[in-house]
Amino acid sequence: MATAALQLDSTNAPGTSVVEKPWRPRINPWIVAMTVTLATFMEVLDSSIANVALPHIAGGLGATQDEATWVLTSYLVANAVILPAGAYMTTFIGRKKFYMICVALFGISSALCGLAPSLPILVFCRILQGVGGGGLAPSEQAILADTFPPEKRGQAFAMYGLAVVVAPAIGPTLGGYITDNFDWRWIFFLNVPICLVSLFLTSRIVEDPPYVQKQVAESKKGGIKLDFLGFGLLGLTFGSLEFILDKGQEDDWFASKLITFFVATMVIAFFTMIWWELRQLKVGNRPIVNLTLFKRRNFAISFVLMFVLGFSLYGTTILIPQFVQTLLGYTAELAGLVLSPAGLMMMAMMPIVGFLVGKVDPRKLIAFGFLLLTSSLFKMHTLNLGVSYGYLVFVRCFQASGLAFLFIPINTIAYIGVKQSENNDVSGLTNLARNIGGSCGTAFVATMLTRRSAAHETNMVRNLTSANQAFVNQVGKLKGVFGGGGSGSNNTLTGPGAHTAQAYIYNQLHRQAGMLAYLDIILYLAIFCACMLPLLFFIPRPPKHVDASAGH
Repeated sequence: MATAALQLDSTNAPGTSVVEKPWRPRINPWIVAMTVTLATFMEVLDSSIANVALPHIAGGLGATQDEATWVLTSYLVANAVILPAGAYMTTFIGRKKFYMICVALFGISSALCGLAPSLPILVFCRILQGVGGGGLAPSEQAILADTFPPEKRGQAFAMYGLAVVVAPAIGPTLGGYITDNFDWRWIFFLNVPICLVSLFLTSRIVEDPPYVQKQVAESKKGGIKLDFLGFGLLGLTFGSLEFILDKGQEDDWFASKLITFFVATMVIAFFTMIWWELRQLKVGNRPIVNLTLFKRRNFAISFVLMFVLGFSLYGTTILIPQFVQTLLGYTAELAGLVLSPAGLMMMAMMPIVGFLVGKVDPRKLIAFGFLLLTSSLFKMHTLNLGVSYGYLVFVRCFQASGLAFLFIPINTIAYIGVKQSENNDVSGLTNLARNIGGSCGTAFVATMLTRRSAAHETNMVRNLTSANQAFVNQVGKLKGVFGGGGSGSNNTLTGPGAHTAQAYIYNQLHRQAGMLAYLDIILYLAIFCACMLPLLFFIPRPPKHVDASAGH
């Protein structure tokens, strides 16, 4: 049978020992990989495609721009809650069934989002969509870890990496094109046929390994009970965290009583969750979050590195479109085209890195990736208000080449020494690290952009006084352009054209302050990424030739 846990060697005879071989699926592993990657690509794409459609959604449903941001927040909160709980749910219903339920829920909720007549209904449907989407990526990663032997996981994760890394890059471009040429509702309707195809292929191709079937059988016998308290604490912790990160800058962080309340809720729920999960381990129950994984240095450091990867990827994916639209005057579609070539770069690099993972120490690849990423950010620090489209594409592609060398090796190291029964836990936590990192990166960019722009503007505006002869001379020159007196007028700062000239100078100052703020953020990101290099010395040396069962 295809799902047999034991396979007998053909030379076995009475009195000889039974040779245990790792389980392998009956279908070609690459067909399995392509099948499960389809839905994950759709889910990751959907998390970014709605960003550019917010103004259209707000206008179409009669809501304000601030109210429309709940379309994004609700999805992220639901997504963060289900990510670490996905492995736990597979214990009760099986991974294949859980994956198919998530695909079906995502498809149905996508259709409902497109049909939503009001904003509250749309937000509710987005919560359902977030729940369905949150179970897809970690389930797929666990399926790949079981489907491929350890020495070939790098190539499998390359395909998975294409979905996770390329989708956010093309999402804004696709979203802008759909909303500009069709209707914002089509960004949700687009998911329905993809979900139907994914459900059909999954039902025919994907199968549960024996250890998952064993877990389900034990749960049905009453050996494993659903931990409602743990799930509630998990929801409070990560739901509150996502709300804080998404709404913090908008509400001025701790100046808001609501943000302060959610911070207190998150901290209390987090430490209570850790205590409760450790208690579940002591009494022999299955914890929702497998904290024992953090005892392994390779997993703990991989968790941190994946957080930084998400922080850098999503932070710069937000940063660059904002920069070119607000300061350079690009349209939303053209801003997306700045990112799209980087997606093609990662598509070309991922298979190469997947091949190298099986030949080169993953730690060296991660070091090379962070060096490239840090170098690209320092190169990006040379941006200015006169930068060309070609140069923007170049620095983004430079950065993408570094990101390609990070995703696959980090995932590969996270699975070293992990039991096969813990593959689901590893995938859930590493995806959680990337998503929380992305949320933190987005919040960091929004906060620093506002505060550093204000700080630079305050410093620069001090020079716009009558005591500064250079400012007075510049106003005098511009008055002539705007229909006022020449530079030799006695009342240079007053009279016809003076107000327009000063407004023009202030507008240029505002742009310069914004430019300096973007450069500050890029510098901080570069330093942050460079600080990850010393961590690599603490990762244990991985085995050069991994046996087919060494990862279990």
